[in-house]
Amino acid sequence: MNLKQTLRNVAYWGVYGITYVVSLLPIGWLYAMASFTFFLAYYLIGYRKTTAIQNVARSFPDKRYGEIHAIVKKFYACFCAYFAEIIKGVSAPIDLLERKIIFENLELIDRYINCGRNVIACLGHCGNWEMLNVMPYKMRHEVYAVYKPLRSATINRLMAKLRSRFGMKLMPGRAVIRHMLSKNAHPAVYLFLADQCPHIQEEKYRFTLLNQETYVFSGMEKLARAGRTAVIYLHITQLSKGSYKIVCVPLCAEAEAMVDGEITQKYIDLLTENIREEPYGWLWTHKRWKR
Repeated sequence: MNLKQTLRNVAYWGVYGITYVVSLLPIGWLYAMASFTFFLAYYLIGYRKTTAIQNVARSFPDKRYGEIHAIVKKFYACFCAYFAEIIKGVSAPIDLLERKIIFENLELIDRYINCGRNVIACLGHCGNWEMLNVMPYKMRHEVYAVYKPLRSATINRLMAKLRSRFGMKLMPGRAVIRHMLSKNAHPAVYLFLADQCPHIQEEKYRFTLLNQETYVFSGMEKLARAGRTAVIYLHITQLSKGSYKIVCVPLCAEAEAMVDGEITQKYIDLLTENIREEPYGWLWTHKRWKR
């Protein structure tokens, strides 16, 4: 092992050790720390506050100035609380998390997989999406989270450990199609966060999202059609602080039977419904329309 790798391991285990110790604190203490972080981020630093206000204002042109700022303020408060919940999840027992994360209609996934089909479960950055790491514990099937590795090797390794704690398997986006189409691969669930800004803009995948012309990743639909998968949407809402409901909503049973762009349009419609139901829950600081 070379010196660089040794230093990376030391950094990782140091960060993980500190995070684990902090996670043993009562959740009330972690929420108090999150509230302090909210005060810094919203009132003092104003982290991407202008971006968040602009995104909300353009997405909801019918809302007044006060309503827009109320959504943005609640978003920052919830977003900071999400980090407290993620940290707590490093050591929290599964029986506690099961009470906090409620899944509905998981039998839909069973039905598709029992028919021999892979399932693409697409979702947006709504609510605390990281809590989906308990999903494999609730199912009899393999669950893969398609992701883009983070720039920091230490943070990437830490998040990978957290996300895989209950059996979630992480897969870089570039490896998905080869794995899904492999003859040796069993039908499984593949999670896609498909609401980010794509680097490659395709006119066929430009849709209206929240009153704005929006380019959308084409990879999710193209993979679904090539792999002849079923597609569902995971509708995430917050029941109360720290408690979430995740509903499996059918999008299509046979992706290959859908016309070009239809899957993505249905995804946009379901995502829009999710955001409108709980506008403070979406990731408004993301520069979604920067291109």
